[in-house]
Amino acid sequence: MSEKKEKIKIGITQGDVNGIGYEVILKAFSDLNMLDLCTPIVYGSKKYSAEHKNFLKMEDFMFFFIENAKEAKQNAVNLIDCCDDNDELNIGEPTYSSGKAAYQSLNKAVDDLISGNINALVTAPINKKNIQSESFDFPGHTEFLGNKDEGNQALMFMISEKLKVGVVTGHIPLKDVAASISEEEIMKKLKIMNKSLKNDFNVSKPKIAVLGLNPHAGDNGLLGTEEQEVIITSIQNACKENIIAHGPFPADGFFGSNQHTNYDAVLAMYHDQGLIPFKALSFGEGVNFTAGLTFIRTSPDHGTGYDIAGKNKADASSIRKAIYSAVDISRNRNSNNDLKRNALKPQKMEEKRWKKYPDKRNNNRPEKKFENRT
Repeated sequence: MSEKKEKIKIGITQGDVNGIGYEVILKAFSDLNMLDLCTPIVYGSKKYSAEHKNFLKMEDFMFFFIENAKEAKQNAVNLIDCCDDNDELNIGEPTYSSGKAAYQSLNKAVDDLISGNINALVTAPINKKNIQSESFDFPGHTEFLGNKDEGNQALMFMISEKLKVGVVTGHIPLKDVAASISEEEIMKKLKIMNKSLKNDFNVSKPKIAVLGLNPHAGDNGLLGTEEQEVIITSIQNACKENIIAHGPFPADGFFGSNQHTNYDAVLAMYHDQGLIPFKALSFGEGVNFTAGLTFIRTSPDHGTGYDIAGKNKADASSIRKAIYSAVDISRNRNSNNDLKRNALKPQKMEEKRWKKYPDKRNNNRPEKKFENRT
C-alpha cells in the first residue's frame, strides 16, 4: 500500500503579538476541516499563544509543540517557539518587544521557506513602525521578502474572487509617487503580473488593465503628463512583448463603471489608488499575495487591529482566505512545473537519441531503391 501523500506545509507567522494575529489564527483553526487542507506550522511563542487563548476563552485549543518544521504533525496545529517572550503583552498597544517578536517569527519562518522546510507562508499583520530595527529596515513585508529572495522584484498583488490589483509603487509617501513611476518600473510589474496570472492562477491569456496616475488619466496632458510620457509608452512596449495590457484608465470611472470585471487584473500606480477600491469590493475576502518571488507568501488584507485586540471581535475570514490561496497557488505552481517538465521530456529524449545516432539526425541514411516490377 502506498504511503499517504504529505499535505502542503503552511508556515504562519504570529505577527504583532499585541494585535489580532493570534486571535484570527486560533479562530481559523478552530475549524478542524482546515487541517484536511494543509499542515499548519505557527512560528511564535508558547507563552503568548497561551495568553491569547485565555483572553479568548479558548483554553481547549491545542498546539502541538515542535522544535523544527520537519517534526510537524499532520492533523495538528504545530507551533515552533522561536521568539523572546520575557516581556508581558500589552494588548492593543504597539511596543518595542511586540515588534521584536514579530520580526523573530517572520525571520525564522522565511528561513524555513527558503530552505524548503515549508511550502508556503502566511503572515499575520505587523506594525510597520515598531518592527523597524537594524535587521528590518524595510517599509513592509513585501520589500523584506524581495530582499530575502536574492533581491527578486516583488509585486504587491491583492487578490480575491472578484478582483486582482497590483501596484507599481508600494509603501512610499504619496509625494514620491510621480517621481518613482517609470517605463522600467511599469514594465517590471506588468511582466510579474502577467507571469503570475499564468503560473499561479492558471489564466492562459491574461488581460491587464493599467490605471492612469492623474485625475481623468491626465486629460490629454491638461492635468499631468505622466500618462502621455510614461504610461502609454509602457503599455505599448508590453503589447510588443505579447502582454495584453490596455489603458491608461481613469481610476474613478474604471471602478465606478465596473470595467474591472472585463479584466483578469488591474495595475494601479500607487498604494491607495489600488487598495481603496479593492478593499471596498473585497474586504474580509481579500488576500495580499507577494507575486514575483520564487516562494509563496500570502496574508490577510487587514492590519493589526489594535482597537479590537483581546475583545474577541476579530473576523478570521481573511486569514482563512490567505491560507486557501497559499494552498491553491502552491498546487498550481507544482502542477505547472510538472507540465513544463513533462513537455521537456520528449525533447530531452530526442536529443539523447540524436547523440547516440548522430547520422540519423539529418536523415543520412542510404536511400532504398525500388525496382520497377511488371
